This record gives sequence, structure tokens and C-alpha cells, in this order.
Amino acid sequence: MTTLLRPAVVMLFVLTVATGIVYPLLVTGAAQIAFPGQAGGSLVSRNGQLVGSSLIGQPFSGASYFWSRPSATSPMPDNAASSGGSNLGPTNPALVDAVKDRVAALRAGNGTGDTTLVPADLVTASGSGLDPDISVEAALYQVARVARERHLPVDKVRALVDAHTQPPELGFLGEARVNVLLLNLALDELAPSS
Repeated sequence: MTTLLRPAVVMLFVLTVATGIVYPLLVTGAAQIAFPGQAGGSLVSRNGQLVGSSLIGQPFSGASYFWSRPSATSPMPDNAASSGGSNLGPTNPALVDAVKDRVAALRAGNGTGDTTLVPADLVTASGSGLDPDISVEAALYQVARVARERHLPVDKVRALVDAHTQPPELGFLGEARVNVLLLNLALDELAPSS
């Protein structure tokens, strides 16, 4: 029995060390060398102070900031420890009511009329509930409000959105997008919020 059990225990030990210790250390070390910023969580600092990660959505509620996508995380919005969607289907009355409320709030907050189309990503949560990006259309929808609140020319705010628009990955994967945290930080540098 010992002759049969010994090779199994040795292989268990060898594979545990190889796949549980050596491989993760090699991959982590290679990532730290090749992509130190991304391996560290794509952290963003301002004036030496950590303000967030460009990979995780954050709430911005002030009228002088660009707003992110709604978050479906619980127990509070934008909770990175509880990533996940609402799991409400498109015909669920709770989702329909939430979207209607969000559309009305956006139209009121932006001073747009009842016939103005609101970009879908401003009224629907992403699958993770932590999407850091919004569509270019969603950013442009908010330009007039942000310019008004910051006492800036609309063209200047629109140029800031254009400067922070990221193209699709590899030029064809996905859509052009705007990282809300990076855009709002650049906005604060241009004209600090009052």
C-alpha cells in the first residue's frame, strides 16, 4: 500500500508547489516587470493622493461632474466588493420603472426636453455594475450641463471629451469610450469645481 500511496503524495506535493507557488510567482513577477501599472490595479493618483482606479467605476453625483453609468451593486452603489448586475430582465417592471426614473432625472438635471434621447448607458447598469467608461454619446449628452456648472465654454468641455475619448481596442474591438474618472480629473485641473 505504501508503494502505491508514496508516488501519489509526492506528485501532489510537487504539483501543489509548481502550480500553487512557482507558477503564480512567475506570472506575477512577469506582469510587474512588463506592465507595472496594470498589474498594480491601474491606480490613479492626484497630488500624491490615491483617488481610484481607472478600471473600476466610481460615483460622481455633483452637477459639475460627468456622471457614470448607474451601478447595480449592493448593498450600496459602486461597491467593488459586491460586483454584479441586477439580474432584472428587460420586461421586469422594476427595471422599466428604474429606467424611466433615471431618464426623467437625467433630462431634469441636464435641462433637456422630454423628446431628447438619453444614451442607454446612462440609464442602465453594466453587467458588473462597476463599468468605469461611458459611451462618447453619453459624455457629449452631459457637456452642456458641465460647461454651465463650471462656467466654461461648451466647446472647451467638448474638446476635453474628445481628448479623453479612447478608440476601440485594436481599432475594431468594441466601441469608442470615455473613462469617467480620468475625464473628471482633467476637468478639475481645467476648472476646479466650486
